[in-house]
Amino acid sequence: MTNPSTGNGSVLEWFKSSYSTNDGPECVEVALTSETIHIRDSKRTQGPQLAFSAQKWVDFLSYAAGH
Repeated sequence: MTNPSTGNGSVLEWFKSSYSTNDGPECVEVALTSETIHIRDSKRTQGPQLAFSAQKWVDFLSYAAGH
């Protein structure tokens, strides 16, 4: 398995969300850099991923917590 790079040559280090289980539907992995938060489906590691700036991620979490 290969990990996508951050664009500056370093490899992303992914970790599974504490809310994810090995056999459940909530399988999310996250990789952090100083600039971005990357998110992907742990069952499809070569599939699509999302990337957010730190501020956009905070905005999303604030919105999600309120709904």
